Amino acid sequence: MQSLLSNKSLDLLSRLLIMPGDNLAAGTITAELEQSVLQISKSDFDALVALADTNHVIVRALDVFRKITAKAGDAERTAWADDALTAERARIDNAVAHLFQITNAFTNRQYSVAVIKSLDHMPDLGSDLDLFTNASPGEVIQLMREEFHAIPDDRSWGDRLAGKWNFIVPGLPELVEIHVQRLGQTGEQFAIASSLIDRTRCITVGELIFRVPAVSDRLMISTLQRMYRHFYFRLCDVIDSAQLVEAGMVDYDDLYVAAKTAGIWEGMATYLAIVSDYVKRFRGTGLNIPQWVLKAARFDGREIFFAKDFLRVPILPQSAMLYGKQLAGTFRRRQIYSGARLSLLPWLATAALVGQKITGSDKGIW
Repeated sequence: MQSLLSNKSLDLLSRLLIMPGDNLAAGTITAELEQSVLQISKSDFDALVALADTNHVIVRALDVFRKITAKAGDAERTAWADDALTAERARIDNAVAHLFQITNAFTNRQYSVAVIKSLDHMPDLGSDLDLFTNASPGEVIQLMREEFHAIPDDRSWGDRLAGKWNFIVPGLPELVEIHVQRLGQTGEQFAIASSLIDRTRCITVGELIFRVPAVSDRLMISTLQRMYRHFYFRLCDVIDSAQLVEAGMVDYDDLYVAAKTAGIWEGMATYLAIVSDYVKRFRGTGLNIPQWVLKAARFDGREIFFAKDFLRVPILPQSAMLYGKQLAGTFRRRQIYSGARLSLLPWLATAALVGQKITGSDKGIW
């Protein structure tokens, strides 16, 4: 993990988000952090904001940044933060208002719907809006067209396997990504998908109410995305998950049963180990995760590295080993249909890699 410190923006961003103390960003602002903030150049600040944007932590990071500059009477750097925060909060307000209208439209038609991933980052927001529904594909497309004049975006092979559609909505810069009846990189996760709606809980964002996954399901969705599909973490994944642990919201027994049923328990434990190790790197102490959970991890935060704006998880042999365990477990439980879908993943990934090398893009495949 030492190599992570080679990136100046990553180091500062991490220190703004993870502070010494018992509560991440509510911890102690060190003299070293104050000095780094008060000496930052405009070009380095712009690089910091760009990395924060990619990692969905602009609001949380710049709130701390602004607190430091305002306390020091640094009007220039406070203004930089204010401008970036104003623009980002305006984007978030617009996206959340649209998201509420969309979920309301589903409810009004008596379709079950939950917001997945997008609201995990609040007060930040992701780069698209993600929903899960048990409605049929035809019902989803009809609703989005009739209610919002939305246009379905082109679907990749991966989108088709995963059972998801992206919609372009007028007045909304973000895509609306709707997962229909399936979850997982190849749509293999029927176990999670079949119970997700029944296990949801309600949260409020401002005065708006949204239905979101149970904490265990939320962590499993993050694990599927990071450990089994994209093989990288955003800083928001670390912060979001760490806050759930610190708030005592994780029922580890429920998480174990749910993740074991989904065939991703080792990946889930590894995900939590990586999160805890990253927090430890900047705070000095990791998260209070039961040892029996951490013992199930196949590797930890020492294996990750920073490249192309993200914290990368090695694919070989680490992630490939988790995939092999997932696939073998699926067939062992006689979930033949799920196993057949999951077995297509290496071919899909290979096609995406070839397409990337030939055309410079995996668009249309992954």
